[in-house]
Amino acid sequence: MNAHDKFLGENAQPAVVHYGDGEMTVLRHGDFVVCAVSGKRVPLGELRYWSPVLQEAYAGSAEAMQRYLQLQAEGRL
Repeated sequence: MNAHDKFLGENAQPAVVHYGDGEMTVLRHGDFVVCAVSGKRVPLGELRYWSPVLQEAYAGSAEAMQRYLQLQAEGRL
């Protein structure tokens, strides 16, 4: 369990989201998305970082930077 889980409850459902440039579209309503780097649940209302190219969400700026550096090291950027 992480800090977000205690607010989401046991019945929380994941959302399906399309990540665009500066906006996101919820395709299936839910309570959270999962960070692609840390695996943390991120409540939709708190989601601020995502990649429209990779279509993945990040829990915060540290996770987004970690993913960027990983992709850079792999030569994918």
